[in-house]
Amino acid sequence: MNPETYTVEAEVHRTHWWFAGRRRLLRRQLRRLQPQRTWRILEVGAGTGANLSVLAEIGAAQVVACDMAPDALRYARITNVEFARADACRLPFASGSFDLLLAADVIEHVDDDTAALCEFVRVLRPGGHLVLTVPAFPALWGPQDIVAEHRRRYRRGPLLDLIARAGLPVHTCFHFNYLLFAPIWAARKALLAMKVRVSSENVINTNLMNRLLTRVFFADVDAAPLLRAPFGVSICLVATKPVAR
Repeated sequence: MNPETYTVEAEVHRTHWWFAGRRRLLRRQLRRLQPQRTWRILEVGAGTGANLSVLAEIGAAQVVACDMAPDALRYARITNVEFARADACRLPFASGSFDLLLAADVIEHVDDDTAALCEFVRVLRPGGHLVLTVPAFPALWGPQDIVAEHRRRYRRGPLLDLIARAGLPVHTCFHFNYLLFAPIWAARKALLAMKVRVSSENVINTNLMNRLLTRVFFADVDAAPLLRAPFGVSICLVATKPVAR
């Protein structure tokens, strides 16, 4: 993408209700892990750095952010972060070198999600944590999936099986964005039926809508880990690499 595109993307990631709500969710899940300042943390698919502020807030002193598009990383506004160009399926890091790995809406973009997950497990130290979010329910497939070049959307059961085969025991897994599930499903089906093309669903927004949906989504992500709704637009998962005995 050209620099102007990254500038717009970075601003959307900073202010849009979806990204603000996801940061709120990630912040709470990360704090539950009781991160230590000595932890070394990797974010795979960091993009323009939408989640790096969360890693700074939890007190992380050693953060590595990687993405296939290094130009995007230049728009991250967080200091003391090491940036690297990296493929999720071939991470250029030593085995067991990270205490925490964050992959927020990443593995749906890669052809071989099993290979990516195996790499995540490899670079985590024993006892290290994976925090993952993915889009849920193939029935929600719509223009945004096409624009974002998603390969798939996930169901909870098969996702848990996938993580288990990679060798990670899962201790937290829940849907979120369940309050907006029905309207998002209806809107996406309508857009597909009418063959409407949009550069991104994120542009279908106004200041008033953004404020309203931010409140709705904040309430959603606050309750999601406790409510454990059987559906949602996305899934959040936390797993921990076993410690050898």
